Amino acid sequence: MSAPLTVAEHRLDDSAVVHETAVVDKPVVLGRNVRIWHFSHILGNCQIGDGVVIGQNVVVGPNVRVGDGCKIQNNVSLYKGVTLEARVFCGPSCVFTNVINPRAFVERKDEFRETLVKEGATIGANATIVCGNTLGRYCMIGAGAVVTHDVPDFALMVGLPARRRGWVSREGEILGDDLICPRTGERYQLVDDNRLVEVSAG
Repeated sequence: MSAPLTVAEHRLDDSAVVHETAVVDKPVVLGRNVRIWHFSHILGNCQIGDGVVIGQNVVVGPNVRVGDGCKIQNNVSLYKGVTLEARVFCGPSCVFTNVINPRAFVERKDEFRETLVKEGATIGANATIVCGNTLGRYCMIGAGAVVTHDVPDFALMVGLPARRRGWVSREGEILGDDLICPRTGERYQLVDDNRLVEVSAG
């Protein structure tokens, strides 16, 4: 596991809004226009980017980085070892784990596995992300899916365990055989059976 995130100073931007029932430990960095709602808890050594919205009853940290523009819906816990890049959407009650084989009576805090969620990814309500995996850029994890392995960029993942059932565009639209986004006209191309890349803007 990489070195833990450390925050040198406690810094809350003046534009941040923290509900009176929320708890923000020290040290934490909150960016511009952050919104933290009822009964949420931000633990120490967390860095929350600009424009992040954190819903009700959310726990973040410790040592967690949340990128700019993320939206974290109600009842989500981002444990140590989880990193969200920019503009990630975490649906209500989605779950992140950080130990692969937990026992109540076995101490495993030195065995946490890291989970990276890359830019623009969406995680549906009640989905579970098993630790130690990377979710690719702009992928979409269906509601209730259980992710047990790395997810490619733009992949549409559903089921238990989650399997790729198609591809989605940057805008979150399901792509047809022509691999053209029906919303924007952006074009995509399959480089191999498991890698989709952007070709052109619409």
